[in-house]
Amino acid sequence: MSEILNKLARTLEARKTAAPDGSYVASLYAKGLDAILKKIGEEATETVIAAKNGDRAQIVHETADLWFHTLVLLAHQGLSPDDVLSELERRFGRSGLEEKAARRGT
Repeated sequence: MSEILNKLARTLEARKTAAPDGSYVASLYAKGLDAILKKIGEEATETVIAAKNGDRAQIVHETADLWFHTLVLLAHQGLSPDDVLSELERRFGRSGLEEKAARRGT
């Protein structure tokens, strides 16, 4: 499953040098962090609405859009899906209550 994330990450990295008028992702990079964050906010809202409506196909579609734009953010910040996957792996097997308590202590 992480192979598609890594494949996308490589493509998003390559778009950093693409012309903004020839690539949607390159145009987001050119517009900067605020534009990327705005897209993530829009996609998160659309995901919530799809879930609220109970439309499974739309939930999948909007979640894919949300994940995609989050990957754009990660690439923009010099991070990769592996960074997030490593964090999830670190948390695996630990209760959410423990995780929250540990964050409060730092």
